[in-house]
Amino acid sequence: MSNGSDIASFGKAGSQIKEGFGWDTSDFISGEFSLTILRASLALQGLYECTVSYNSTTLHSSSVTFGVLAPPTLSIPQQWVVLETESQLKCHADGFYPPPVSFSWTRDGRVIQPPYQVEGEHTSDGYFMAVGNLTFYPSREDQNVTFGCKVSHRGSYQELDFQLNITHLPSVRLSAVLSHSNNIPLTLYCDLESFYPEEVSVSWIQNGTTLPEPPTNEQNPDGTYSTKHFYTLSPEQRGQGGTVECAVSQPGVVHPVSSSADLEQLDPQDQTTILTKSAKASVAMMCISIVLVFLLCFGFSWRRRDEKQKSLSVSGIILPPRVIVGQKGRVTVSIEGRRVDRVQTAWFLNDNPISDTSFTGTSKSNFNCLYNPLTTIHLPYGLTLTSPASEKGPLLPSRGEMAYYKLHTQGPLHSSGSGAQQLISALTFIPQISVHKAAVFKCQVSYVGKDKIVVERVSEKFTILSAPEVSEIQLAETPNDSDVISLTVRATHFHPDVITFRWFCQGSELSPVASQASSSPRPNSEGFFSAYSQCKLPQSELEKGGTKVWVSVHHIALKQPVTRETRGFIKRPSVSEIFSSMSSPDQTLTLGCEIINFYPPNISVTWLKLREGERDDREEEVIEGGDMWGPLETHPRNYRATATLKRRAANQEKERRGGIICRVEHCSLHEPIERHWRNVDIVAPSIPPLISVCWSSEGVGVFSLLLKGGYPKVKLLWAAGGATLLPLVSNETEELGDDGQRELKSVCALERSTSLPSQTNKQQERQKTRHAIKTKAAVTDPNAEGIEYIDEGVDGENNNINRDEETKSEGDDDSDTEREDDSGALHINRVNLSKGPRENDRARMRVCVEIKHPALTLPVYRNWKEPNEEMSSST
Repeated sequence: MSNGSDIASFGKAGSQIKEGFGWDTSDFISGEFSLTILRASLALQGLYECTVSYNSTTLHSSSVTFGVLAPPTLSIPQQWVVLETESQLKCHADGFYPPPVSFSWTRDGRVIQPPYQVEGEHTSDGYFMAVGNLTFYPSREDQNVTFGCKVSHRGSYQELDFQLNITHLPSVRLSAVLSHSNNIPLTLYCDLESFYPEEVSVSWIQNGTTLPEPPTNEQNPDGTYSTKHFYTLSPEQRGQGGTVECAVSQPGVVHPVSSSADLEQLDPQDQTTILTKSAKASVAMMCISIVLVFLLCFGFSWRRRDEKQKSLSVSGIILPPRVIVGQKGRVTVSIEGRRVDRVQTAWFLNDNPISDTSFTGTSKSNFNCLYNPLTTIHLPYGLTLTSPASEKGPLLPSRGEMAYYKLHTQGPLHSSGSGAQQLISALTFIPQISVHKAAVFKCQVSYVGKDKIVVERVSEKFTILSAPEVSEIQLAETPNDSDVISLTVRATHFHPDVITFRWFCQGSELSPVASQASSSPRPNSEGFFSAYSQCKLPQSELEKGGTKVWVSVHHIALKQPVTRETRGFIKRPSVSEIFSSMSSPDQTLTLGCEIINFYPPNISVTWLKLREGERDDREEEVIEGGDMWGPLETHPRNYRATATLKRRAANQEKERRGGIICRVEHCSLHEPIERHWRNVDIVAPSIPPLISVCWSSEGVGVFSLLLKGGYPKVKLLWAAGGATLLPLVSNETEELGDDGQRELKSVCALERSTSLPSQTNKQQERQKTRHAIKTKAAVTDPNAEGIEYIDEGVDGENNNINRDEETKSEGDDDSDTEREDDSGALHINRVNLSKGPRENDRARMRVCVEIKHPALTLPVYRNWKEPNEEMSSST
């Protein structure tokens, strides 16, 4: 009983027990009345009482208090702090029971805050949650240092380690680029110094209106970053005046750092001065005099300067709007002037010169060939001049570590105006993170044959983009709580590292319980990032099949977010080992594999054959012809299936050593489940019903048995005699038959006698015939003539004849000689049959072969018995 209600009872009326409890009535006879709680929960806590009575008399009564212990789950949602600013870290302990828990904090394994106890708050599911706080002032020494939150609960300890992400606040200064007119745009710039991390958002605000501007950051020697942000006010915005503010937001910072100034102070405007006619005339005469003196003194130098420098107008380096990993990008510089045909350019990545990798030959054409649109020439600094058609050629790998580059020059082109010409120098490249991350391009412009650099242009830093590869949503049971299902999605191969996962369920947004994206994922060896996000839902919600859950992944390289969704519950399949069975009539081997307890029913099975004689993990080919029975729904949202594969005898021999793999794939599996059939098939051979026998003219019988197929090889034992049997020596040969099956031929030759053969008779027999029976000939042609005794040294296993020393010696010598001369000869056994009660009677000879094989429960025997008519004729 529990809390006044009956849980389980046993008596004359039978046994009754509530759902969720169990006991073993077979233990009652030994006095064991244990009650099992099948699934512990908070609702089942309390005092349990057991009473044992006999004939209405209580023999025993005892009680026990049952309680549930649930350890907490730790999480630290925010790990961003601000340098040298009071910061607070929170450690969440969720789902524990009973209270309280104890928190402590460590830094590099050393305790920085001793344990303190927190009772926690009661949640709707009956459990408790508590939060531990750590307040401190982060310093530069705390970067890359491991902190830990340690929680103890009822004697158990859990610790969650993490590293801080420290934000360095920048110093912000707002300035303006002075201009000489009020009717032209005004450029403002905002200096940010000594901030970290690199990701920073700068907002431009004028009179409460936000004007966004993309950042350009540079890394300082101490690891922090610096940047300048410009904003050009239109003449209308410049005329509005008022206060201009530059606000800087960073991760983990609640209040942005800003700098403001009055636009009138940044952009002082000259007051209009009223001049008299005489003053205006004086000013005009003075200006004319100054101009005349300037032209007379510096006329010739101005002309040379105009030809060399002022005649060239070089634009800034134009970067592509989006630099995508693996896709061609192009940077260009435009040069205008009267003599651009004498100009040459050189490109650099940071300070490393770039050479064209799309051409291998060297052209010594004259520079004037530039006007031939089909000519390709090479200029100093690795610059290649090509026609527009050649730019469509493929990019070839460079000899060094400078990735892929192709240089283009188009021009001189005649532009409209005062006879000026235009030259466009461009560089096509394929971005690589390891080479181009945080890099800048540099273009130097000079004249042919001159070392002096006339103009140098440096590009802004650009961000390399790589869109994430997003997996499907993987659903799995939580190890410690099967009532909760975890949903996980993974994003890989993306750059930069800032990525956002947003979970939704039936129109409402979910909060992820674990996300690698919130704690700055680390790049792999190629510089790409990977992250995952996970949320949890009750199993009951998902098993209904109507709850739709989806996640959207946001990244700067994506024009549209990537969405993955799922509906319903997914359950991992359980896969049995491969079993096999053999069909006797056609020797067909059937392999099977049971797949149970999976959902949804969509499942894929592939059979693979491994290479013969090689390691088991070397796949050779996919086997066609597999079949599947099912899937069959055994319970609501629970399926099972059986995968089968039939193999004929002709294919079985090729697959003996390598084996076969059954590979099962399902949406709940990160990796397929594989089961390996490792030559455990045991196939019985085909055994003929009778022994074949043939007698030669010399009285030697050749007994043979032909067995087909079977694995592994059978074991045979021949024996012969009368009332008792003695083992014989046989010979086995193995080869492939016409139908492709393995054939085992066993041959046994024997001679029967009732008396000792004389030495003279044996010598006459040796002289009479000079050829021995061969093993193969005895099977294919049992009637072969001319049988000779190959082994007369018959030991005690084959007969009981006593021979004198001379005869034995002579027989042994002859036997050894014959063995050396012909190793393929068939051994002839001698069987001595004892006589019966009457002088002319003797026992009937019996020949028996015993066949043993693992596939046979008992040995199989084949017998031959001498007919009565043969006995009479021999007598």
